[in-house]
Amino acid sequence: MPASDQPWYVNAVSEVSTDLTPDKLLGTLHEVEQTFGRVRTVANAARQIDLDLLDFCGEIAQGGPGRATLPHPRLAERAFVLRPLSDLAPQWRHPETDTPIRALLAALPVDQVTEPM
Repeated sequence: MPASDQPWYVNAVSEVSTDLTPDKLLGTLHEVEQTFGRVRTVANAARQIDLDLLDFCGEIAQGGPGRATLPHPRLAERAFVLRPLSDLAPQWRHPETDTPIRALLAALPVDQVTEPM
């Protein structure tokens, strides 16, 4: 997403417990990316790792440099995020709109192709 000539990749969603704040957790995720060699260049560039913070206990935050935007601003537009999220949390609802994940999936364009592993 967006459609491109980039190779297919594996995407997964996980749930974690932490005492970190959303901003500290996002910073930790970025440190892990750097450890694996990620260098941020242009938006949507091919990369070997991409760790995102999708939701944090339903919090809503505008974000900014070094700050988490919550929920992730494009999660509702991406089948590759919503499908694994629905497997993990089938009752999840978008924190801003209260839309159930099943409705978000149903609203996606049909050209967003994902394949389960």
